[in-house]
Amino acid sequence: MEGTESNYTYGLGRRKAAVARVRMRPGSGSMVVNGRDVKDYFPCHHWVIAALRPLQVVEKAEGFDVIVNATGGGKTGQSEAVALGVARALCKIDHEAHYDVLRKAGQLTRDSRVVERKKYGLRGARRAFQFSKR
Repeated sequence: MEGTESNYTYGLGRRKAAVARVRMRPGSGSMVVNGRDVKDYFPCHHWVIAALRPLQVVEKAEGFDVIVNATGGGKTGQSEAVALGVARALCKIDHEAHYDVLRKAGQLTRDSRVVERKKYGLRGARRAFQFSKR
């Protein structure tokens, strides 16, 4: 079993509360997210485009089989986490050829924005309760 996993390249992507663990290997160009095809898992077209963007930037959309385990967050966060995981895995495969192209396209930058926590005495992170003068 150990020998079958050794030909994969791994990448981890995070966005908001979403985490995507990506495995890639040379193949026919299929992408599977949580056991389903990428177009079935992400019903909106812009989520699919976001997830596949790193492969299109390096012009290798048909060259790799991608298997993703995505957890947490929503579909937007998961699709962007998948994109970061794929970009990191591509850099591990061929750093010299892919790094500069992906960096220039903004695919290797981790978007660190997360939801601000709710504070006590307030309705939300910053929203106060409505003030009534009378």
